[in-house]
Amino acid sequence: MRCGFGWRRLRESNQTGVAVMVRKYQRVSGAERETLKAELKRRYLDGESIRGLSLSTGRSYGFVHRLLEEAGAPLRPRGGKQRLARALAAVSE
Repeated sequence: MRCGFGWRRLRESNQTGVAVMVRKYQRVSGAERETLKAELKRRYLDGESIRGLSLSTGRSYGFVHRLLEEAGAPLRPRGGKQRLARALAAVSE
């Protein structure tokens, strides 16, 4: 059984100056969910990864991914080395 007593703090929002608190393993709904969506979207668009967002909030990768989709954030393609793209570019030269 999970213990849901840990609080996680997001960075303070530059626009509102209000820190968003998220309780681990707790359902997030209503205005709190909308605030969290906006904050995660802003941080993601500023370049932070989904993995980094999930670690800083104490929520799962899937939860953060789902909130970003709900917020309408354009998701970046998967990272990593692009060996195939480089190999195809080298062949076409």
